[in-house]
Amino acid sequence: MSEIDPSDTAELAGAPLELVLTDAARGNWRRMVPSAGVTKLVRGLANRPLKVAGRARGLAGEYVKIAVGSSHVEPDSRDKRFADPAWSGNPVLRRSLQTFLATSRTAEALVEDARLDEPDRLRMQSVVSNLADALAPSNNPLLNPRALKALIDTGGSNFVEGGRRLVKDVAQPPRVPSMVDPDAFVVGETVAATPGTVVLRTDVLEVLRYTPTTDKVREIPLLIVPPTINKYYVTDMSPGRSLVEYLVGQGHQVFTISWRNPDVRHARWGFDIYGRGIIEAIDAARAAAGVPSVALLSLCSGGVLSALVLGHLAAIGELDKVAAAAMSVAVLDQADAGVTGALLTPQAADAAVRASAARGYLDGRSLAEVFAWLRPNDLIWNYWVDSYLLGNAPKPFDVLFWNADTTRMAARLHRDFIHLAQRNSLTKPGEAVMLGTPVDLSEVHLDTYVTAGIADHLCPWQKCYQSTQLFGGKSRFVLSTSGHVASIVNPPGNKRANFRTAEHNPPSAQAWLAESESVEGSWWPDFSTWLHARTGEQVTTPTPGPDELNGTANLGPAPGTYVHIR
Repeated sequence: MSEIDPSDTAELAGAPLELVLTDAARGNWRRMVPSAGVTKLVRGLANRPLKVAGRARGLAGEYVKIAVGSSHVEPDSRDKRFADPAWSGNPVLRRSLQTFLATSRTAEALVEDARLDEPDRLRMQSVVSNLADALAPSNNPLLNPRALKALIDTGGSNFVEGGRRLVKDVAQPPRVPSMVDPDAFVVGETVAATPGTVVLRTDVLEVLRYTPTTDKVREIPLLIVPPTINKYYVTDMSPGRSLVEYLVGQGHQVFTISWRNPDVRHARWGFDIYGRGIIEAIDAARAAAGVPSVALLSLCSGGVLSALVLGHLAAIGELDKVAAAAMSVAVLDQADAGVTGALLTPQAADAAVRASAARGYLDGRSLAEVFAWLRPNDLIWNYWVDSYLLGNAPKPFDVLFWNADTTRMAARLHRDFIHLAQRNSLTKPGEAVMLGTPVDLSEVHLDTYVTAGIADHLCPWQKCYQSTQLFGGKSRFVLSTSGHVASIVNPPGNKRANFRTAEHNPPSAQAWLAESESVEGSWWPDFSTWLHARTGEQVTTPTPGPDELNGTANLGPAPGTYVHIR
């Protein structure tokens, strides 16, 4: 779930959760260098010798043009790696760049020429793309003009400092360039700082209740179900950028789950354990607010768990515990997997499950590495240049600090997520099971609010949109002009922010897009308005005593204790 820029709107290839979980367990390198795919590529090219010879002649001819200075090969104008004027003005740098571009583009063309089956073609495209990114001259300290200028300006101290950072980063997982210093923020002070109390603590989770800041609040509270990857405070970033802080200020009662960071002792925690935990959190929030129901806001993998729980509650006749449900950047329908289907084979998924089962958990640092390699130019090579070649310290950015605050995933939960996605079970009534109950999302007759990011590299917005077709109630879909995390951390005040929405949800995501209208600003106020209409009457804000609230114990101040477990 990595982000580099909250205003990033670049189109990115999707890589849904099950592929990420597989790569993290088996090792990201296995996807980047698939030996069977290389063999098929060589065989395919051997069957088309004339095509290969033509590519070779073309490349050789382009090399000659590059050497004599007559080549017109240029990088994409949007490629920030080569924005420095020296890449076009300096003859040595220009030739090195043109050689790289001509070679990498020929390699990409050869993959197409091999006429591989679709899965193998997509795998080899991934390999070639990653290798080309790694070999870009902008990553070379002797060719990058910014690094050479820094060498002169600092007398070489940029490489000394960069070398120190490199040694530090490769000494321990995730072994990718650091995106933020570990002491840039303090949990409970500069992030996860919204005041509140812990009202429930179990082996699996804590439930935090945030202190109201308005004279009146809606009687039905909102319970946030965060992802099981990374810490809960993606919704409680630094003040002014916290969704929790904003909703509290709008007169909502807000609770959130803070998941415990599991270790080898919790290897058998799967869907049922986490589903039961969500139900316990719902009951705790209902008891604390003194009302029969709550609204839910579930994010990413937390949305998958909440969907299973909603299906379970509908099946046992207890759906009235939930007044409305919102889901953000959560993919429930895994059909039309595209690249993911090609990269995630059943054999790879089974191997990933066995790997995490042997260890007892999936290491969050491995997940961080996979997330980074989903966008290597932005999340690997950008920081390679800035940290190692220029010797710069990472800038303090709360989203990247949260991203680096990794958690583990219990082996059973890892297995359950992968198997659910492989079978696309949530789209098939009765196939998914929660707490012994078959799940049918069409029986979940609740209003739902579904959000996605148009530049999401993890949960493509089209897949998120399909959730509107699964539930039995009325859905409102909101498409933010942001990436995966930036679509959540989307506070009002950003002049570049906007979102799209529509009155109707046709079966096709593209049809919805054609009907939708753009709205300026953040989606947070729109969500607050939607929530106000579904969370009962305004009531006087309760004033609990220091140790108790409606019979629910006060177990200490927010952000609680589980958020600090490493």
